Amino acid sequence: MTTNYIGRAARSLGIMSGPVGQAKPISAGDLRTEILSGLTVALALVPEAIAFAFVAGVAPLVGLYAAFIVGLITAVFGGRPGMISGATGALAVVMVALVADHGVSYLFATVILMGIFQLLAGVFRLGKFIRMVPNSVMLGFVNGLAIVIGISQLQQFQIVDAAGQSQWMSGVTLYITLALVMATMAVIVLTPKVTKIIPAPLAAIGLITAVVIFADLPVPRVGDMASVAGGWPQFALPMVPFTMQTFYIIAPYALILAAIGLIESLLTLNLVGDITGKRGGASQECLAQGAANVVTGFFGGMGGCAMIGQSMINVKSGGRTRLAGIAAALFLLGFILYASSAIEMIPLAALVGVMFMVVIGTFAWQSIQILLRVPKADAFTIILVTVVTVLEDLAIAVIVGVIVSALVYAWNAAKRIQASVRPLETENGVLVYDIRGPLFFGSAANFMELFDVANDPDTVMLDFKESRVVDQSALQAIEDIAGKYDAAGKRLLLRHLSRDCHKLLRRSGQLMIDSDDDPTYGVAVDYDVNIGALGGGH
Repeated sequence: MTTNYIGRAARSLGIMSGPVGQAKPISAGDLRTEILSGLTVALALVPEAIAFAFVAGVAPLVGLYAAFIVGLITAVFGGRPGMISGATGALAVVMVALVADHGVSYLFATVILMGIFQLLAGVFRLGKFIRMVPNSVMLGFVNGLAIVIGISQLQQFQIVDAAGQSQWMSGVTLYITLALVMATMAVIVLTPKVTKIIPAPLAAIGLITAVVIFADLPVPRVGDMASVAGGWPQFALPMVPFTMQTFYIIAPYALILAAIGLIESLLTLNLVGDITGKRGGASQECLAQGAANVVTGFFGGMGGCAMIGQSMINVKSGGRTRLAGIAAALFLLGFILYASSAIEMIPLAALVGVMFMVVIGTFAWQSIQILLRVPKADAFTIILVTVVTVLEDLAIAVIVGVIVSALVYAWNAAKRIQASVRPLETENGVLVYDIRGPLFFGSAANFMELFDVANDPDTVMLDFKESRVVDQSALQAIEDIAGKYDAAGKRLLLRHLSRDCHKLLRRSGQLMIDSDDDPTYGVAVDYDVNIGALGGGH
C-alpha cells in the first residue's frame, strides 16, 4: 500500500514512470537536465516578470511573486508537464487600466475572481472547446506570439537617463549590447555540438554574464530594471470593500483576464503537446490555472497564465516532467530570498539573446511556404490571426480566427446541398428528390430552391439517405417545403430521416416512410413547432 501511494505521488510529479508499484525513477542524467532546465527558465522569468509588472503599473515583486506562485501550482497540478506559467504581458495590458483607476488592492481582488472563473471553466470542462480552434488559427497564434515576444525584447534596448526618462541606446553601449546578444545566440547554437550536459541557454547566460562581469562592460543588467530582493509572500485579504459595487468594478476585468489566460494556456498546452507527444489535460489545466490565480491573489501576486516563451525554453532545454517547472519556481523564490545580488548582475543582453532564439524556434516558418498551397481562406486566417495577435491581443485574435473559420466552413458546407431527381421505380407517378449534403441554417435557403413545386407530380418523395438534418433551421426548411406542396394540393413523403426527425416532424403531421436503414443520429436542437398538419400527414 505504501509503495503504491509513493509510486502514484512520484508519477503525479512526473519523476517516475511505469505502472504503479513498479515505478522506475528517471536517471541521474535526466534529473540533472530537468533541474538545469528549471534554472534556465527561472533566469529568463526574472526580467519578464519585472517588465510585465511595470506594464501593469505595480511593484516588481508583485510580478515576481505571481511568477513563483502561479508557476509552482501549475507545475504540480497542471494539465501538461513541461509547461511554464507566470506573469504575462497579455494579462498585464488589461490590468493597467484597473490599477490606474482603482489601485493595486482591486487588482488582487480581480485576480482572485479571475481564478474562480477559471475554476468554474475547469469544473464544467469548458477546456474541451479548445478543440474547436483550427490549425490555421494555431499557426497564426504561434506566429503572432513569436512576433510579440520579439517586439517585447526591444524595450531592453532602452536605458533610463539622469532625468528618469527612457531613451534608446546609442553609441558604444548599443554596439556592445548587440554584440552580446549575437554572442548569446551563437553560444546557444554551438553548445549542443560541444556538450549536452548543460542546457544551451543556461550555458549562454553563464558565459556572457562572466564576460560582462570580468570585463566590466557598460551594459544594462537585471539590477538596472529593479531590485529582485524580497521576502516570503505574505497572505492578506485584498483591502477592498466587500460590496456589490466592488464586484461590478472587478467582474468585467476578471472575466476578460480569465478568458485571455485560459485561451493562452490551452493553446500553449496544445503546442507543448505537439512537441512532447502528449494529449488531453485541458480541463485539468483550467483547474490548475484557476487555483493558482486564487492563491496568488491572496499572496500579493498579479496573476498569470501559461508562457509560451518560457515553455519553449523549458522543453527545448530538455524539461519534460513536472520537476522542471517546480525547480523553476523554487529557483525563482531562491533568487528573491537569497540570491538577488547575483541575479541582478546578469546582463539583459544575454536574456534577450535567449528570447530571440525562442522567437526563431517558435515561429512556424513552414507556414510561409504553405500560404500558397492551402485554400485562400486558410491563408487569410493565418495572416489575420497573426496580425490581430500583434496589434490587439491573443484572445481577440483567436476568437476572430475561429469565427472566420466557422463562417468559411458554413459557407462551403451550404453550397454542398444538392438534389438529383428520378422517378420511383416501384410506383408510377411518384417523383423522388435524392438530397445530398448537410441541411442546416446555412444551406436551408439553397435547399428551398431545389424544388419545382408547380411542375412536380401529385406525389413527391424527399430521400435524405445522403444528407443529414442538423439543426432547427433544417427542420423548419422541411416544414416550409411541405407547406408549399400542401398549398399546391400535392402530397410530400419523407424518407431516410432519423428517429429524432420522425418524432419532431410528426408533431406537424408529416408523413414518414420507415426504413430498416434509417439513420440514427440526433438533431442538435429539439424542435417544438405547432404549425398543424401539412401535406398528406398520417
